[in-house]
Amino acid sequence: DDLEVELTGDLTLRGVTKSITLEGEISGFGPDAYGGTRVGFEAKGSFHRSDFGVNWNTPLETGGVVVGEKVDIHLDIQAVLNQA
Repeated sequence: DDLEVELTGDLTLRGVTKSITLEGEISGFGPDAYGGTRVGFEAKGSFHRSDFGVNWNTPLETGGVVVGEKVDIHLDIQAVLNQA
């Protein structure tokens, strides 16, 4: 079974810093070729770019705009556990 996690940290864009939280899961642990232990996990989240002062846009002739408001983040990470 996957372990659910929340990753919270500061994101800074154009001099504006905000806290964001990504929801994710740890997919597993295992040995690597160098005697260490690796962990794999993925996390997803989103934010609105206007929250960071990123407001530029241009309307399209067919309707809508060039850039959407919502920014999606998707991380797939493998990390080596610290043995300290």
